[in-house]
Amino acid sequence: MVIAIDKAGRVVIPASIRERLGLRPGTPLEVEIGDGSIRLAPVGAAPKLVRKGARLVARPTVPRRNLPAVDVAALVAEERSRWP
Repeated sequence: MVIAIDKAGRVVIPASIRERLGLRPGTPLEVEIGDGSIRLAPVGAAPKLVRKGARLVARPTVPRRNLPAVDVAALVAEERSRWP
């Protein structure tokens, strides 16, 4: 997908991507620059480690209703179709 920067220097993230990642107005994003690229990543709350028997399990610290719905099978299929 190709998008453009407008005259004010803004980039619009397409709605389909915002929905898939659960991005809403005001969502903080981290910007990383390196090797000629720009990476935007949502800043999320770190998970909390909870002991379940002898194991530690990472649990989200945000309410479940605020977590994005992720279709893992669709993400895998999309990634596989990117490569010949």
